[in-house]
Amino acid sequence: MDRARTVSHAEPGSTAKKGAAGLGLLLALLATVVWSGSFVATRGMAETVPPVQAVFWRWIIALLAVAPFAARQAWQQRALIRRHLGFVALASLFGVALYNTLVHQAGLTTSASNMGMIMAASPVIMAVYARIGGERLGARRTFGMLLAAFGVLLLVGDGTIGFDFGAGDLWMFAAALSFASYSALLKRKPAELGGLAFLMTTFVLGALMLAPAYAVSVTVQGGFAVTPATVGPLLYVGVFSSAVAFFAWNKAVSLIGAARAGVVYYLQPVCSAALGLLLLGEPAGPAQLLCMALILGGVGLGSARR
Repeated sequence: MDRARTVSHAEPGSTAKKGAAGLGLLLALLATVVWSGSFVATRGMAETVPPVQAVFWRWIIALLAVAPFAARQAWQQRALIRRHLGFVALASLFGVALYNTLVHQAGLTTSASNMGMIMAASPVIMAVYARIGGERLGARRTFGMLLAAFGVLLLVGDGTIGFDFGAGDLWMFAAALSFASYSALLKRKPAELGGLAFLMTTFVLGALMLAPAYAVSVTVQGGFAVTPATVGPLLYVGVFSSAVAFFAWNKAVSLIGAARAGVVYYLQPVCSAALGLLLLGEPAGPAQLLCMALILGGVGLGSARR
């Protein structure tokens, strides 16, 4: 009887953990899909909006989008934010100011598909950070991560392990390092600091960090023309890729950890290829399909708890 009662009491907790893990995976997938589209939007602005100006307005739009939902919580937790200002500022630097500036800079000289595929390197860095932090990855998750990484390498190399990196590709590798650092920092976010308050504060600090560079860019390069071709992509990256995707990603990392969420991030090249097929009519050959199968299989293994 005691044993049966123990099992009965254990089941709700186990079910809750599975539910949280499932929600975390879905949120990581949502962020990944939205960010896949952002590389297309970023590349589309490359010739019309200077990188620093694009990033600055991206976060102003994101701030306006999230403020109605987050301002009250941020005000209520202002003392807590001040207490952890160093941590929040570091997260703002890596996740808001630096990461997105590097992405937009890369968009000047590399393709949207390259941007998406190179960013798939960030889960490896996330896993390294997690291991350094004492998290045990397990054989199954490690094999899944390596399998997905191998699929990404083949996809980048058009079926072969070979690379010819340009300047834009190197900027994207720097962006991947910055994003992985941001994701690793999320695990250290104080539990009592609300997700919306944290998000809004990072947007504010990130925009302030970018303001001097924005002023220099406007002075030296001039502003950009406000047209549907510039406003449309800015609204997408500001509202969806910033406000929506960052909230989803931050919540996912809090539920399942950066390393496990990072495995889902490997789906980004698959999402980019799917968007290219659906929206642009770009064909997917047998080699691409094989690479996608490797990535999907690796994600399936790597996202498991053990």
